[in-house]
Amino acid sequence: MPRVRRNGGSSNTSSNPNRNVPKGQSNMRTKSAIKRLNMYKSGAPIRDRQGKIVGGDLLSKNRTGNKAMEKMARIAPNRRWFGNTRVIGQKELEDFREKMSEKVADPYAVLLRRRTLPMGLLADSTKERRMNLLSAESFTSTFGPNKRRKRPKLANTTLEGLLSSAEGRVKTFDETYDAMVDQLKINGGERDSVQEEIFKKGQSKRIWQELYKVLDCSDVVIQVLDARDPLGTRSKHVEKHIKENAAHKHLIFVLNKVDLVPTWVTKQWVAILSQEYPTLAFHANVEKPFGKGALIQLLRQFAILHPEKKQISVGFIGYPNAGKSSIINTLRSKRVCKVAPIPGETKVWQYITLFKRVFLIDCPGVVYPNNDSESDVVMKGVVRAERLENPDDYIPAILEKIRPQYISRTYGVQDWNTPEQFLAKLAIKRGRMLKGGEPDIRSIAQQVIYDLQRGRIPYFVPPPNKDNESCKERENEPESEKGNEETKKEFRNAERKKLDVPEQDFKELPQREFVLQAEAG
Repeated sequence: MPRVRRNGGSSNTSSNPNRNVPKGQSNMRTKSAIKRLNMYKSGAPIRDRQGKIVGGDLLSKNRTGNKAMEKMARIAPNRRWFGNTRVIGQKELEDFREKMSEKVADPYAVLLRRRTLPMGLLADSTKERRMNLLSAESFTSTFGPNKRRKRPKLANTTLEGLLSSAEGRVKTFDETYDAMVDQLKINGGERDSVQEEIFKKGQSKRIWQELYKVLDCSDVVIQVLDARDPLGTRSKHVEKHIKENAAHKHLIFVLNKVDLVPTWVTKQWVAILSQEYPTLAFHANVEKPFGKGALIQLLRQFAILHPEKKQISVGFIGYPNAGKSSIINTLRSKRVCKVAPIPGETKVWQYITLFKRVFLIDCPGVVYPNNDSESDVVMKGVVRAERLENPDDYIPAILEKIRPQYISRTYGVQDWNTPEQFLAKLAIKRGRMLKGGEPDIRSIAQQVIYDLQRGRIPYFVPPPNKDNESCKERENEPESEKGNEETKKEFRNAERKKLDVPEQDFKELPQREFVLQAEAG
């Protein structure tokens, strides 16, 4: 008679789910817990009173339900198993690549569900194969007892041999093949001086870490450009990084300090830069701003286009002294960021709340290493004038790029032949004198550089591919004839995009008095 396993009965063992639980006993296992534990222990066959197997592992072997399996079974495939996959033909794939690449390259188009689209199909997959070193040289021939490694070829193995080879090279030296000797001959036997450490401001590792923090945390990146030199204060490296590594982020240009340049210059730079990214003109002023409403309207569009996010972050990046903190203060209509007319005032990034769903991030000024000369770096306002060792060395380049009539109108100095003569006359007029009645060239040169960086001297880089007409003629030109047809067509196409960039009325653009005088001249 086979043994019968019983789950019922009147026994009070811990494995009996139907046992009698005394009142007041709360530390005993419940009925469901006992059944679960019995299920874990059900490796042996479970039989009923007649000895028939009713449970256990043996019941599921070679059986499907209550039927025995006579041979190996195979599940019939069903296409519904792969319902979440998509199959696309080669022609459809090419059409998808062409249409989607146009949308991705368009800065005015916004992809709302980027994660659900197969963006990986836009580019061909390039798998980098690791080099198999063992196929080139086996382990035993390199590190084993039978290693056959080649010895390095040394020209000299002793100190005497090294000395003799050096003497032989001196005897056979030919100056005609040395580029350094030619350079010394051109410069009169003098080498170029080592660049000052101050010209490397904005390029430290700490500053770049702050920049990448802002780029990682921002949904919208605003690159602030100086209206006097937009291309000189533009960072192509950051734009390339965003396009390759963070294509889901939005990039727009804000042309700041438009009050320092004529109106026609602002119009043309906005038209040129708008062909690549949305561009707005801006004048940072808490009391009388320009472009504040257009920028806020554009930020509200980004917040509406991303309803899945509780809030969006807007990062401000750009060159030092470009006016990033001033724009944030203008948007908030109060001083929330520390600002100063000198570069390097912002040291670390900081969060500022604009609206309930829009946050602003201020970033320190970053300078990407390029081929700019020291005079270009000074004119862009990257370095402070008082920290220059020889500020009078950069005055000749400033006088070359600025019209003499603008200098004369600003300082009241007439008729100079050399930069030293100009600085001497200006020092005498301002009363900057040293002991013995000599003009203080250093302090007056610092003042000229400081006035240029503050915008007191009229200076701007004209837009490319434009006729050099007088400013007065451009101001008197009828509104219907201003600009070329390509610019107008570009603006009309921009209106049809998903991202509606607000139009700005440049008639309300503030202009400083000296700029109007410069246009009249």
